[in-house]
Amino acid sequence: MKDSHGVVIVFNQDSPTHLKEIEMWHSCFVQQQQLLESQCLLISHHKPGSAMDPENLTLPPPLNRLQVVHSSLEEDPEDFRMEFVKYLKGITKLVNENRDREEMLLIT
Repeated sequence: MKDSHGVVIVFNQDSPTHLKEIEMWHSCFVQQQQLLESQCLLISHHKPGSAMDPENLTLPPPLNRLQVVHSSLEEDPEDFRMEFVKYLKGITKLVNENRDREEMLLIT
């Protein structure tokens, strides 16, 4: 992996069109870039007043192997923030590991 970056896809799980569209976004921005699963984060955002049901989300392969964070800024924004920070730390770790690996290749 030459460049380390991540992809965040935000969608509304209550919208059937969004569920189809995230497959396309995943194909274009994750699979074609040959990113690791850990470099992609799916955020299922729930509108205020919607029936937030994380258990009701069924994603097809390979989307079902990705981390999904449910967000509702009314319900529990702190949980969402913590999960997003954890994702960013993982991307930072990948960037640092790749940089170190490239530096070692230059030295040897």
